[in-house]
Amino acid sequence: MDNLLNKKAPAFSLLDQNGKKHTITDYAGKYLVIYFYPKDMTSGCTIEAQLFNEKLPTFAKLGVSICGVSPDSVVSHKKFCDKESLDFPLLSDEGHKICDAYGVWKEKSMYGRTFMGVERSTFVINPKGIIVLEYRKVSPADHVETILADITTLLKK
Repeated sequence: MDNLLNKKAPAFSLLDQNGKKHTITDYAGKYLVIYFYPKDMTSGCTIEAQLFNEKLPTFAKLGVSICGVSPDSVVSHKKFCDKESLDFPLLSDEGHKICDAYGVWKEKSMYGRTFMGVERSTFVINPKGIIVLEYRKVSPADHVETILADITTLLKK
């Protein structure tokens, strides 16, 4: 399942770094950026989280919420949020059920070995629960600016 564009976003019910449950219905009537990343406190994931955090006020002005998702535990997310002063929810998908539902749990390879992991991907869900923008295999460094520009364009239509 590699293309979710214009489809209903898969439902989720996951705990954030503070143990608070988040469901897709919590965001009904609003735009939601849900981004999937491989691992807390790794270089690319830290850059991506910092950039989302930096642009949080801009997203908020546009009426857009942000959630990050990885297979890391609630405890790991809490440490990551505290260390990086992140002000948005990081959701724990330890069984990678939601990663599977969004088609981001993939076979990856590094240093000659293959393993299952998260393919860095982002989805923008509209107020009706439909995925209106989809980004796969993204680069952490310029990704947030691209999303912001695309959402701004989308909202002007």
